[in-house]
Amino acid sequence: MLHFTHKVLLAVILFAFVFGSCQQKEKKKLNLLPLFSDHMVLQQEEDVNIWGEYTSGDEVKLESSWGESAVATSDAQGKWEAQLKTPSAGGPYTLDIVTSDSTITISDIMIGEVWIGSGQSNMQMPLKGWPPNDPILNSSEEISAANYDGIRMFTVARSFSAQTKKTVVGEWEVCNSSNAANFSATAYFFARRLHQELNVPIGIIHTSWGGTVAEAWTSSQALKTMGDFDGQLEAISDPEAQKKTDDWYNQWVTQKLPTDDEQWSNLSFADESLAAIDYNAAEWETIKLPGRIDAIDDWEMDGAIWLRRSFTVDDPSKDYILALGAIDDADVTFINGQKVGATNAYNLERVYKVDGSLLKAGQNIIAIRAVDTGGPGSVGGDITLSNDDSNIDLKGDWQFLPVAEIYGGQFYKYGLTGSSYKKRPKIASMHQNMPSALFNSMIAPIIGYNVQGAIWYQGESNVGRAEQYETLFPLMINDWRTRWEDDLSFYYVQIAPFRYKGNADASEHLSQKLRDAQRKTLAIDKSGMVVTMDIGDYTNIHPGNKQAVGGRLARLALVHDYNKDIVASGPLYKSHAVDEAKIIVSFDDIGSGLMGKNDLVGFEVAGTDGVFVKANAELDGDHVVVSSAKVNAPVHVRYAWSDDPIASLFNQEGLPASSFSSN
Repeated sequence: MLHFTHKVLLAVILFAFVFGSCQQKEKKKLNLLPLFSDHMVLQQEEDVNIWGEYTSGDEVKLESSWGESAVATSDAQGKWEAQLKTPSAGGPYTLDIVTSDSTITISDIMIGEVWIGSGQSNMQMPLKGWPPNDPILNSSEEISAANYDGIRMFTVARSFSAQTKKTVVGEWEVCNSSNAANFSATAYFFARRLHQELNVPIGIIHTSWGGTVAEAWTSSQALKTMGDFDGQLEAISDPEAQKKTDDWYNQWVTQKLPTDDEQWSNLSFADESLAAIDYNAAEWETIKLPGRIDAIDDWEMDGAIWLRRSFTVDDPSKDYILALGAIDDADVTFINGQKVGATNAYNLERVYKVDGSLLKAGQNIIAIRAVDTGGPGSVGGDITLSNDDSNIDLKGDWQFLPVAEIYGGQFYKYGLTGSSYKKRPKIASMHQNMPSALFNSMIAPIIGYNVQGAIWYQGESNVGRAEQYETLFPLMINDWRTRWEDDLSFYYVQIAPFRYKGNADASEHLSQKLRDAQRKTLAIDKSGMVVTMDIGDYTNIHPGNKQAVGGRLARLALVHDYNKDIVASGPLYKSHAVDEAKIIVSFDDIGSGLMGKNDLVGFEVAGTDGVFVKANAELDGDHVVVSSAKVNAPVHVRYAWSDDPIASLFNQEGLPASSFSSN
């Protein structure tokens, strides 16, 4: 018989055991990643991963209307994952996620083919376009006809983070004429062709952000193998560095970013005095235009920057036209303190009328407040003030003064003295273009969702860093594959012709080098590249013919993933051989044969000195023979080597050849 004190002790022990068990088994609500929701598309004929959260140690049952089931148990952190076998394409189906105290039913599930669509603005660009400056070809007609129950798109809400996230915001949408306007145009046209030719449901997980760089979409672990981004990665992961960043920005007055054209046109930092003719800008620093305006010492600034210079007018009796080229992104422009024009569009050339009454004989002042909202900021093209009798060249040295920096979605105002921004320390400015920032928040949470592959349209924001991209881009692809634990198909779009500096001088062009870095990435297995040489617009970085882009991406998938007997690509440089004074070029993907358009222009040759000159090119069966009277012993050959080349080489299927350089 137990003594009373023993009974009390036993009761205490039992209470502690029960209480401790309850404490250890804190109830969690059944929770799923938003991708697992109504209207979703699951990859056909696979053991698909489905995961979520629930009370630690408790059982979660999955019961599908197609006859398969699975069971999972939540781990110590309350996470659970199950694999559920899917049938061949079809639907709609339902899936019940069942626990001891709750059930989630997912309805209208389709089984088919799932792809990721990612990249920057040319992937983000919606079917409705961005009018009036960036339209989609036949947009209204395409939207009206976009009624496909078998096409579903999940658009991941844009966000960035220094740490990996567990979830995303978004929902699956069934494609119809009411919502298709907001679908990624490139991804939609890709999905439409696959849907029509395969007759199966197509799901697109669309995760993109305009103006972003490839390193933002790559994990920090992968980037550390390069070494190029170690400083930035260290800064954003260091609490002291983050405090330093916060301390810097917290000292400045903030101002909201405009949200519409009217607000942009009225944007002011009480800084108009900087445009006055008698303002003393002697302490301002110097920059050369045309060119980048955001590269300040060792940091790139998004924000408002004043640009100013003097010029001489001999005859102010007539009106003039001021041509500034394109300014990325917005400007307000003054002559002698008087506003002559304002534009909010990164890709429009500024052409402003200047009334002669604003000018005076002798020295005058032009002042521009340019605002770069993200990505590379520049003033491009010739800068002139002219009329029928006079042409004043405004290229060259300008004075500049940053007055407000954009950080975290608002302006931080540095004031008008010109000294504040110079004190800016090397700080961890967290934004969407920081290394790994988009991988952490827009890729990492969806890793594991079963997909067939990815389509990608990006590269514009890495122009100028082609040598680095040659390593970075394949690294990103292999990083994704490693994390999915799957050799995903990866098809991408080669950037289209566009004058990045706004001028026709090919010696200053850079994008052809980035295109070649993309071409070289084809060395990776299960990759493919869409060439857009024939559908670009060198005055608009957002080509409107997304039908061709999406269709060509689908062509790659149809050939390599779905065994369709069609030609996958346009001609791709394979090799060349020297035959006395000629170079004979061989190509892959010639289809039914090579074909020339536009007189087969754009070929150049060089000798051992590496100096390229224009060359004659002729078709010879499946080869192109290139020569120049100026180079007796050619060694190298290249094609379409500029920002704004003319597409002249195709295969008989009408697909253009990629630009290339053999050296």
